[in-house]
Amino acid sequence: FDLIQDIMKYPLLIGELAPDQPSFEPSKNKKLVEDFRELRATVEKMGLLKPNRTFFLLHLCHILVLDVAAWLTIWYFGSSTMPFLFSALLLGTVQAQAGWLQHDFGHLSVFSKSKWNHWVHKFVIGHLKGAPASWWNHLHFQHHAKPNCFRKDPDVNMHPLFFALGKKLSVELGEQKKKFMPYNHQHKYFFIIGPPALVPLYFQWYIFYFVVQRKKWVDLAWMLTFYIRFFLTYLPLLGVKGILGLHLLVRFIESNWFVWITQMNHIPMHIDYDKNVDWFSTQLQATCNVRQSFFNDWFSGHLNFQIEHHLFPTMPRHNYWKVAPLVKSLCAKHGIEYHCKPLLTAFADIV
Repeated sequence: FDLIQDIMKYPLLIGELAPDQPSFEPSKNKKLVEDFRELRATVEKMGLLKPNRTFFLLHLCHILVLDVAAWLTIWYFGSSTMPFLFSALLLGTVQAQAGWLQHDFGHLSVFSKSKWNHWVHKFVIGHLKGAPASWWNHLHFQHHAKPNCFRKDPDVNMHPLFFALGKKLSVELGEQKKKFMPYNHQHKYFFIIGPPALVPLYFQWYIFYFVVQRKKWVDLAWMLTFYIRFFLTYLPLLGVKGILGLHLLVRFIESNWFVWITQMNHIPMHIDYDKNVDWFSTQLQATCNVRQSFFNDWFSGHLNFQIEHHLFPTMPRHNYWKVAPLVKSLCAKHGIEYHCKPLLTAFADIV
């Protein structure tokens, strides 16, 4: 990712076109590309790529406070049903919010030096969440490069094995007479194999396979610090069965939170093979926003501004709302629809 950023800043000469070759790819909108470059320059002049580190510090502090509060709840009130469930809810919130925070560091949005972002990223995703930074980087950067492009965006790899995604790809399945699942019922079984199951039944185990298979021993060490801390602090209070039940419930809460938020911005949008269109068009056809409110911003980690996030991946999230009017103006100028929905509508559009 660092190399990609450097290349974007300092283009490399890799050859010259023959005199009879066009200097611009016909699949891309040249005027739109130029206008977006101007917008990018304006964003830099406005200082919208500069982070407010106090914002991220306070966000980290509120995660740590919730984490401690979850332990204190069981320590003080005991392990009966209500304290147990309340503690699980707090820990599920910790996992979701730490997920949004690691996303900030993973996108190099907090510190000016990349290595500082990488260090803290390993702490947040490894120690606070028990997941490997290398696994997240491997998948997420592919997603940003080609969002909703089948066979290039790993986030739509559930097509066609589990779900039929996108109008064009679904029609293609019909024409090829391929059917791996009862797709006419996917809006029903989504509630079984989607939000409740992704983290506890898949991610939870696959991440260990990933780090061992790729020999990511530093990531594995960070992951183990999460599990060691969790078991040492809760085992005396809950016992083995109780702590395993708590962990599974927390992953269940986190999974539902994660899937609904991350899929509301992409799954209802255009999904197809890569058509090699320009950057702006690629991001706009694959993303949509959710209306801003204090709750929506907090609940989604500001990913309700998914359009702005995809156009400017390294922009600190507290600045998305500032650039949104400029993005809307560029969309209006070129006749591109800027999708923005209420939160519950965005959830409903997934299914």
